[in-house]
Amino acid sequence: MGEKPALRPDIAVGRALTEAAWSVLEEARAPLADSLTPDAKVVHDVRKALKRWRALQRLLGPLLGADARSLRTKARDLARGLAGARDPRSALDALADLGEANPKLAERTLETVRKRLDRLRISAEATILSEEMRARLQADLTEMGEAVGEWSLGDPKFADVADSLAETYQRARRSVPEDWQKATAEELHDLRKRVVEHRYQMELIEPLWPRLSRVWIGEAQRLRDRLGRHHDLTVLTELTRPKSALAQWHSRLTPMIHAHQRDHVRSAARLAGRLFAEKPSAFRQRLIRLWESRSEAD
Repeated sequence: MGEKPALRPDIAVGRALTEAAWSVLEEARAPLADSLTPDAKVVHDVRKALKRWRALQRLLGPLLGADARSLRTKARDLARGLAGARDPRSALDALADLGEANPKLAERTLETVRKRLDRLRISAEATILSEEMRARLQADLTEMGEAVGEWSLGDPKFADVADSLAETYQRARRSVPEDWQKATAEELHDLRKRVVEHRYQMELIEPLWPRLSRVWIGEAQRLRDRLGRHHDLTVLTELTRPKSALAQWHSRLTPMIHAHQRDHVRSAARLAGRLFAEKPSAFRQRLIRLWESRSEAD
């Protein structure tokens, strides 16, 4: 689809934000339009686009008010409708992660568990993307596009965007645990959602600060990945509970899972310490200075 729309001093802010919205909707529609794309990839790509859409609507909240909240809620509900196929895939990813971290874990055990999880994955993916769900996705994405066509953003300035970026940064920063070792899985998962919002929003200003923006986005992605692996291991743990699909491996896998989760927590703490070292006010001022310096250069 080419280069994603972003904020630049030579393009009106409102126009750039609207173009970004159209781009995300196209990103969500594209996998649905290709009948040869496997259902698992369609689900993954659509969910990814919906996360980017929700991050954009969070950014636009002060400009669109209730409209942005409504669009964000609709995207959240769509993503939840596709979530049923995600847990078996998450557990498979967690199993691979666990196997890499524990070379002594018997390959026979890994293969047996992998086959059990793969059956769950195939069953979930066979039902999640029904014709009814495809029709719902198409209809809701069309409705979102119609809403974008009716937007009246006025004449927003970059300072308005900087306010929203700083607010999202602050939300993520506030979600960082004071004591990482005592943080619950729910708290870490909430932090991951805040980091995802921040990471996607930062893509909008990459042209202002290309090399360092890529470093920043890369750090946010690494933090997201660490927290995501922790969550995947939590999903795997749930499947080892009594009467669950992997219950017979509970005593063998659970200690390894908890130990590896502690590894991910330690890495996440280091990444978050770097990413969120700045106060939100200083973060906002940095964005303003970047915009002003780029405007002067142009």
